[in-house]
Amino acid sequence: ALALTVLTYACCTGLCAFAQTWWQLMIFRFVAALGIGGEWAVGASLLAETWPRAWRPWMAAVLQTGVNIGILAGAAVVALLAWVLPPGSERWVFLVGVLPALLVFYIRRHVPEPETWQRAEASVHHRNPGAIELFRGRIASTTLRTTLVCALSLSAWWLFMFWHPQHFRKLLAAEGLPPGEITRLVSMSFLLVNGLAIAGNFFGGWLAKRLGNRRAILLMFAALGGSMIGAFAVPRAFGELAWFWCPLVGFFSGAFGLFTMYLPPLFPTLLRTTGAGFCYNIGRVAAAVASVVFGLLAPVGDFREALLCAGFIGLAAAVASCWLPVRTHEDEVT
Repeated sequence: ALALTVLTYACCTGLCAFAQTWWQLMIFRFVAALGIGGEWAVGASLLAETWPRAWRPWMAAVLQTGVNIGILAGAAVVALLAWVLPPGSERWVFLVGVLPALLVFYIRRHVPEPETWQRAEASVHHRNPGAIELFRGRIASTTLRTTLVCALSLSAWWLFMFWHPQHFRKLLAAEGLPPGEITRLVSMSFLLVNGLAIAGNFFGGWLAKRLGNRRAILLMFAALGGSMIGAFAVPRAFGELAWFWCPLVGFFSGAFGLFTMYLPPLFPTLLRTTGAGFCYNIGRVAAAVASVVFGLLAPVGDFREALLCAGFIGLAAAVASCWLPVRTHEDEVT
């Protein structure tokens, strides 16, 4: 499953280079996103089953840092190829996305199937439970509570990531800066947000070691929402937002790293990938909808209002985190 999901998003990202219409590009990106969501769930479950529990907060931080480094590396590749390729050749940047397909050979040879999963599958004679089991008995409560937290928190984060560069461009344009300088400053602020997010990943891991996953997630989301509200409650200049408030938001986004090791063990072994994938990816769908809806509801050109709403959604995620399970399925079994 891991090899197939990696192959899916790598190949479909490469196919984007050959799209001739917007709807072709949409289809390729949609299928690539299915691969990314599936890879996240499978990869998180594999690591949860193979690494000792004491290491999981740090492994979660490392995995989430991979996301941030990937974003930074992607930005660097785009900048490099834009300098090398002639104008109008931007579509060929998508071909770089095919490279992860090479990982499939390594995965097939060197990534073992966890013994925990093999024993669980043998115990049910290879009749694995279906997704409907996520909504039965005690598991249903875990599914619904976790999905709610994922939906609220990812909506807040995606709203921030989508709309704050637009807000920055509007502020800088009002100052009369040329387009090239605006792009440079917005890009620098974006890099700083992602750089601080890396530090936040390890801070979240440290907090989880001290307080437990649920309390760490609650506090990080409270700080995430609070920093957004502090940033956009009143009009602020670009410098104040770009070099202090928004990097602070990025730092507390380290909460998402905790999901990687926290979500899979909430479900029985044979439902780990399905459960973690469902909760997180339904959250992604909700976030995509929220990014558009809140942007449309805000007054025309007033991105600050949409971003302020995102802060309150972040606080709602913190409140909803109070009802996240404290004990995992592993705890109950042992």
